[in-house]
Amino acid sequence: MAEYEDFTIDQGADVAIEIHLKEQDGSAKDLTAHTVTSKMKRNYNSGADGTVDFTCAIDTPATQGIAILSLTNEQTDALVTTGRYVYDVELSYVDTDNNVIIERVLEGKIKVNPSVTR
Repeated sequence: MAEYEDFTIDQGADVAIEIHLKEQDGSAKDLTAHTVTSKMKRNYNSGADGTVDFTCAIDTPATQGIAILSLTNEQTDALVTTGRYVYDVELSYVDTDNNVIIERVLEGKIKVNPSVTR
């Protein structure tokens, strides 16, 4: 089950969110051979229009369990509707049987504060 966390970002600013992923025993999750994806949109029922893709990276070494989600200032400036958005973060990897395994690790709401200087 995914953890829940709310964030606030500023319209027109660069954003980087560092996520520390842990195993159930508290040790860092090894993200070797994993892919991280994350999107935000106005609400869960929104179509593809208005969906914003985070740039996702796994920090090195991958054994630290740190993923970084980022948006450029151009992306946040393009969020013409300020207010609440929803997001989630998924990890994917291929298991030993060649099955793609997808796990939602984080979800929540993002509040976008409007910018005066645009």
